[in-house]
Amino acid sequence: MDLATLLDGLNNVIAIPIVPLRGGAVDFDGHRLNIRYLMENNHLDDGRKRVVSVAGTSLLHHLSLEDQNGLFAATGEVMGHDGILMSAVVPNPLADARCQIRAHLGLARRPDVILIMPLTGVFSPDGLCQGLGELAEEFSGEGARFLYYLRASRDRDAVLQLMADSPHFVGVKVGTDVADAAYMAERAPDDTIVIWGIGDRSTAAAQKGTHGHTSGTAVVVTRTADEINNAQRAGDWDRALEWEAYIQALEDIRFRNGRAFNYTAVIEALNQIGGDVTGGEGGFFNPPADSALQAEVKEAIAMMAPLH
Repeated sequence: MDLATLLDGLNNVIAIPIVPLRGGAVDFDGHRLNIRYLMENNHLDDGRKRVVSVAGTSLLHHLSLEDQNGLFAATGEVMGHDGILMSAVVPNPLADARCQIRAHLGLARRPDVILIMPLTGVFSPDGLCQGLGELAEEFSGEGARFLYYLRASRDRDAVLQLMADSPHFVGVKVGTDVADAAYMAERAPDDTIVIWGIGDRSTAAAQKGTHGHTSGTAVVVTRTADEINNAQRAGDWDRALEWEAYIQALEDIRFRNGRAFNYTAVIEALNQIGGDVTGGEGGFFNPPADSALQAEVKEAIAMMAPLH
């Protein structure tokens, strides 16, 4: 895929389906079910391809390296080349990140782009820029392309420098706030993309210059996520906000108290909708919803269910 096609393809809903768990283990069949639902329910205009990733909402940080690789392999098996596949790698420890990138590039259906999750531990902005630039260069001969997931405002300029210095970093997913999204969009180098990374309530950022958004709820109510993007690409901000209203209540639950229910609320919504999707049982520091949260989610998705 040439760069221009990739960047236009990423100006899209980047669906991030949760990883269903059963008995404390990844439910790979359930994951395939959710991916199949996403691929078979595409409401994007102009015949555009769906973008699928497995990243933040999915509990990626809590999964073994083997399970992570298995999830991306399963995702690619279901998608084939009918969509755009974004894999994700936790960048530290660095040795593990290298192994993961090699594994992803060696998949039968290799990813079109790799999201580098937020760097953790003690590091400086200059260190982030230099270290990730060197990491990307290691895989330049294999045509790998990367995005960085910005979760700290302090690192804005370092990430912009990384995008300017490395032809392999083609964009950034902004997971902080609208002000940072506007800052990045205004200064991003040509032939890169700035993506909103905090859910479907993305129109305010789109009006500031971002392109595309990640959606942890796309597998719950796919049409809403798709129609938000359709409207934003058309510059119809009023229509985008009308579609955002459908997911307002569920997004409020997901992002409450520092995203405490980001995963739990989604699996509860999926299990209440049922049928062609599954949420699993919860786990890995994210227990199932209690009765009070179950009732909240039920009310939040009441008007969403017809749009599933």
